[in-house]
Amino acid sequence: MAWAETALTRLREASGRSGGARRVVVELLGEHDCCLSAHEVHEQVRARGARVGIASVYRALEGMDALGLVQRVDLGDGVARFEPVHADDDHHHHLVCDDCGRIEPFADPTLESAIERVADGRGYLVAAHDVVLRGACEDCRQGDSEDDRPAPV
Repeated sequence: MAWAETALTRLREASGRSGGARRVVVELLGEHDCCLSAHEVHEQVRARGARVGIASVYRALEGMDALGLVQRVDLGDGVARFEPVHADDDHHHHLVCDDCGRIEPFADPTLESAIERVADGRGYLVAAHDVVLRGACEDCRQGDSEDDRPAPV
């Protein structure tokens, strides 16, 4: 929960406030290792019994984004997602199933080296990068057996 405490301290210093809604949103994000949309955050905090409005969730996320506490993640579906930015430079990318919407984080040192090599070879200094791999997860591929497919015309 170190990220959550750091985030709450920075938010309190920046705004002078320490609202309960903000705390619930920060603590929830601190428990996840991957990105969540504002609606997913809202649903999960409400499921825990917190009386937090969607507007409060958006304000909390925007405040954290402005302070660099969260990273905004674009997976190409028009929905902004957010995940904590950790001081230890914990960096990952995302696999997205186009069938069921499942999102999985992954890290790959070889991919990171390849990105650095490409950037260096072209004289770029990369400040940030995102990799999103789209396709079908194993569960969806297994459910898409040949028996379920329509016959060719």
